[in-house]
Amino acid sequence: MVYSETVEIRGHILDSGTFARVLDDVLEYSGDYRIEKLDVGRTHTDESYVKLTVLNDDHEQLDRIVMRLQTHGANKIDPGTALLRPAPHDGVFPDDFYSTTNLDTKVRVEGTWIKVVNPEMDCGIVIDGEIARTIPVSDVRAGEQIVCGINGVKVTPLPEPERGDPSESSFEFMTSEVSSEKPQALLVRQVAEKMRDVKARGEKILWVGGPAIVHTGAAPALVALIEEGYVDVLFAGNALATHDIESALYGTSLGVDLDKGHGVPHGHEHHIRAINRIRAAGSIADAVSEGVLRSGVMHAMVNKGKQFVLVGSVRDDGPLPDVYTDVIDGQRAMRRALDGVGFAIMVATMLHSIATGNMLPATVPLVSVDINPATVTKLADRGSAQATGVITDIGLFCEQLASELVVGYKRD
Repeated sequence: MVYSETVEIRGHILDSGTFARVLDDVLEYSGDYRIEKLDVGRTHTDESYVKLTVLNDDHEQLDRIVMRLQTHGANKIDPGTALLRPAPHDGVFPDDFYSTTNLDTKVRVEGTWIKVVNPEMDCGIVIDGEIARTIPVSDVRAGEQIVCGINGVKVTPLPEPERGDPSESSFEFMTSEVSSEKPQALLVRQVAEKMRDVKARGEKILWVGGPAIVHTGAAPALVALIEEGYVDVLFAGNALATHDIESALYGTSLGVDLDKGHGVPHGHEHHIRAINRIRAAGSIADAVSEGVLRSGVMHAMVNKGKQFVLVGSVRDDGPLPDVYTDVIDGQRAMRRALDGVGFAIMVATMLHSIATGNMLPATVPLVSVDINPATVTKLADRGSAQATGVITDIGLFCEQLASELVVGYKRD
């Protein structure tokens, strides 16, 4: 017996490659397809429309294919009504739970469409009265009502980028491929303009940073951006905070003098001595209030009352007392800090960027800045389709961005 479901997709799905990816995914998941209708837009502003019947001889596998197609914005012609099942145990979804995308999502429950709060990929959907929200598997509790199967779920594809004169689109480079052969000054200006727009709307700017910010000498530029109000939330690991504090206390990063560019005697000890001094103070904020820490990125974050979340790993020295050593607790802290974020910029960190990208709704634009194109590519490959790549040196990027956004900024 062959089972089938019919889905539809709208938008600029041909020139964006979305339709090709849909067909590829059907075949990759051992399915088959039949194109029922294909209307091709005639101009740059016209949307295309496809009605596609997906077939498979296994009903559960067919459901998984249709779930996969929803990551591209495909929806069933007749969504039906959501099936709810209770979670069998704490931290366990029902076997056939609906696995979410990061697109805006609605669920039909008892004939009413409910908007899902905080769309996030790779979660479940819990229904609590008239509220639907995403929930990670680690947080679900036995008996909570979880959406199962594909019925009654509808996603909204991302809006297409503006089309027309590229000079009139402040973020037109979002549509381009990752490449180092692009006018970096122009990209920086476009990022700066986007950040101004976000602040004007009263939304928050999230930075996700790696220790290369300190190693490349970009910390003073980031401090200037914090003080100017262009950093509202900072996600990082133990390393960024540690080497920033090492730099503030000893003038080194990884034992290398940041002014002279060479190692110093006993410099290899500086990072662990920096950690020890903060641990003795009790926390980074305590070290600032006691006058132990008087400069640097972490000092600026505390001084301006901005929020930071540091999540550690098994390789960390120390760690600093503010670092979450339980990664699940760290994930929860990151999710809480995302409220109100309207733009994310990820600098020189692959793992924290991917983790953050997985938590962000697709409607939140994000920019990934790295010297290595693979970092940007992996972020997009793991579901953050809205990710934009800027391939450049981190130090130069932060300096240019500070020059764009901070009046009179000049590196000492």
